[in-house]
Amino acid sequence: MTNARYCPWLLSLAVLFTVMGSADLQAGWGHGKDDDRDRDRHGHHDRSWNDNTHTVQLGPRPYYLVNDMDEGPLKRKLQSCMNQPMKRSDFSIGHRGAPLQFPEHTRESYVAAARMGAGVIECDVAFTKDRELVCRHAQNDLHTTTDIVTIPELNAKCTQPFVAADPASGTPARAECRTSDLTLAEFRQLTGKMDGFNPDATTPEEYVQGTANWRTDLYATEGTLMTHKESIKLFRELGVQFTPELKTPVVDMPFEGDYTQADYARQLIEDYREAGIDPSDVWPQSFQLDDVLYWINHTPAYGQQAVFLDQRANEPDVTSLAYLQSLKSQGVNVVAPPLWKMLTLDPRGEIVPSEYARNARSAGLEMIAWSLERSGPLASGGGWYYQSVNDAIDNDGDMFTVVDVLARDVGVMAIFSDWPATTTFYANCMKL
Repeated sequence: MTNARYCPWLLSLAVLFTVMGSADLQAGWGHGKDDDRDRDRHGHHDRSWNDNTHTVQLGPRPYYLVNDMDEGPLKRKLQSCMNQPMKRSDFSIGHRGAPLQFPEHTRESYVAAARMGAGVIECDVAFTKDRELVCRHAQNDLHTTTDIVTIPELNAKCTQPFVAADPASGTPARAECRTSDLTLAEFRQLTGKMDGFNPDATTPEEYVQGTANWRTDLYATEGTLMTHKESIKLFRELGVQFTPELKTPVVDMPFEGDYTQADYARQLIEDYREAGIDPSDVWPQSFQLDDVLYWINHTPAYGQQAVFLDQRANEPDVTSLAYLQSLKSQGVNVVAPPLWKMLTLDPRGEIVPSEYARNARSAGLEMIAWSLERSGPLASGGGWYYQSVNDAIDNDGDMFTVVDVLARDVGVMAIFSDWPATTTFYANCMKL
């Protein structure tokens, strides 16, 4: 990579160090795989507690959330940790990096997540037209997460090139641009941006202006897109673990007649093998159980930690102990449901573990929750991610109540967050 491409990233990193405030708190960043290092409580390489060459900087948000909490023992406990040093934690997963304020799945977003103490960072994996793996949340989100529609020659390659809104008929603007519409060389011409679009746009430049008002474009001047292999290299340099998600294709598979779903799943794992990454540092994910079972049966070293992303409604056929035991019997060791799926309200209106969570634990399954810091302000209940406990959510500080129930009562091993400083703070305070 040339110096010309590094310079914007270094400038953004310098800005990050400044904006994240006075919390210059000591913790460590490792520098790659080291089998001789200590392992954490789950048996994985723990780099953060052995190397103090880098710092974790949380910035003001975790402290804002604590101050916004209702009075009680949990608030007092978290207040007692406000001035303690912070270290990296594997309880804290950077969901797409740190997309509350940085363009998701960009170098800048990943570096921000690591700076906030995320011990694990996610690259969602999609494939290009020439079957190269790249980091994108969905195969068909380039029109909302990059500047593609503003580049005429690339917009023209989109499945649905940009079409302006028609105010007279009330027809909104539209576009659909897929990673599989572009070669890797073409993908590299794009710049990441905050996810969003303007449905009233009459020009491509207006279309890309759609950032939610509770996020920001302040740090979106640079958005360096990455391939999956580049993310592996970066994460190893940052000393974090890896959780790639094999995104469900929107194109028919086999792609172009001969690139099968198994090829796609195999290619993801092969990138880690070729890079010499220890399987204990990799948590491959998929919403498709067949992908997880493929890894378990065909790449068992990496399949042992394969994560089944389970967001189906809490109906009896997916919450029963028998069903969850059947997952375990097939070799699934980790499930990752959304926040709401593991929580419910008891008769007093208190947040408690759901039947799904209780039965998953009884079945011997580890659990990972997603995604914190993705709902915007919580004054109105938190929306989709908190749907099973909306009635108990009325301020941003309630986020820590949810985290506490997930950690203490549900027993999750980690939580995805769009702003990993929040989960890093909790993990350090509770010594997870």
